[in-house]
Amino acid sequence: MNCIAILDIGKTNKKLFLINEQYHIVYERGMSFPETKDEDGDNCEDIQLLTQWVKNSLKELTTQPAFHVKAMNFSTYGASFVYLNENGEVIAPLYNYLKSYPTPLQNTFHNKYGGQLQICSETASPALGSLNSGLQFYRIKEQQPELYNQIRYALHLPQYVSYLISGKYMTDITSIGCHTMLWDFNHQQYHHWVIQEGISDKLPPIFPANAVTRCKGNVDASNRPIDYVVGAGLHDSSAALIPYLESFQEPFVLISTGTWCITLNPFNDQPLTPDELEQDCLCYLTYQGRPVKAARLFAGSDHEQQVRRLSEYYQTPVNYYQQIAFDPAIFAHLQATAVKEAPLSGKDLLQASRFAHRSLSDFTSYEIAYHQLIMDLMKQQQHSTALVTTGTAVRRIFVDGGFGKNPVYMHMLAAAFPQMEVFAASVAQATAIGAALAIHQHWNTQPLPGDLVEMRHYAVNREFAYR
Repeated sequence: MNCIAILDIGKTNKKLFLINEQYHIVYERGMSFPETKDEDGDNCEDIQLLTQWVKNSLKELTTQPAFHVKAMNFSTYGASFVYLNENGEVIAPLYNYLKSYPTPLQNTFHNKYGGQLQICSETASPALGSLNSGLQFYRIKEQQPELYNQIRYALHLPQYVSYLISGKYMTDITSIGCHTMLWDFNHQQYHHWVIQEGISDKLPPIFPANAVTRCKGNVDASNRPIDYVVGAGLHDSSAALIPYLESFQEPFVLISTGTWCITLNPFNDQPLTPDELEQDCLCYLTYQGRPVKAARLFAGSDHEQQVRRLSEYYQTPVNYYQQIAFDPAIFAHLQATAVKEAPLSGKDLLQASRFAHRSLSDFTSYEIAYHQLIMDLMKQQQHSTALVTTGTAVRRIFVDGGFGKNPVYMHMLAAAFPQMEVFAASVAQATAIGAALAIHQHWNTQPLPGDLVEMRHYAVNREFAYR
């Protein structure tokens, strides 16, 4: 069976997938391993264990006689650099993107290059400290000059994994374009600070995300010569968008839900405004190098905290909310009550939902309280999504992740956007499938299947639309 191998590397779980020419997952194996510490005692990925797992995965592929691996590609979390010396050896920890960043150093950097607002606007990157991987590199240059001088290449994590297989040093546009503060979105090139600081000299040439290199080796378990093509790897958020970009031509937004609810609009290429930056908007780049305007909301985390609160008050299992169906009568009643509340707007609306400050004694049942929780979260989601959809041609909203399986959330989203078609959509292992699709033409002669995305349409009577 001809297939592509994908290494999909998350913060917690690392997975090896084999995907056939019809884009069905035919083999899967996962692995997790403990973190280690960097020189400051902060938790970080164990790059040695990760490296060994990648090499073991390659060996594993050669012992699968039922599968003929024609290609490999990779998707990993972003904002993470691996630093290599002249001999291609790792010479620093894989620093955690949640590592605290020195405020004085960050202020010095911003002031040196025009102020925080200017550089954030030009690079479409909110000021996020270590989550701006460019600032990680700048920190090494300023605070560890001896290490900095030893660095020959800095590879974002997807490209490091690709390097382990292909031996090629590459940079990928999706990794550069995810809130790194490295890329000038106005001029489609590295920002001038990257060049001025000399950091661009330590970044390998940009390699197209839809291109491949060729690897050859000894025979595999079926006595076939090892001969397959290898992609450069992609940032996981950009990879997860690819199945939707390949399946739908008309403008859409994708709300990717989990701990964060991120609205991704690949059809909005307008520069970020200062107001949008202040309201947690940013830009990604697609694997074809096009801007994707995005808005972030911490709604999944808020939901998790509040359902625990509901569970304790109503003496129910924590996951009881999964049994709750959307009730139009409850929604209509809560709508009438909400008219009397002073509205929140802008940045204040995105800080935290009102529900955390509500007294549960005001609700006579779990069901009513839960509808109010989602309604409060939806007020925030409506505002966040509108930041990147207003004034665009988008008429479809797709929701994937946990909230896509939540009927109360989905019905209220349809009510919040009555002018849109709203769908719960899912792609099994979207980041892995996206990484495979990025290099489709190099390994797969079959046409793309028409059922990559599963969808369920949601609609609410116009009388229930949010006011």
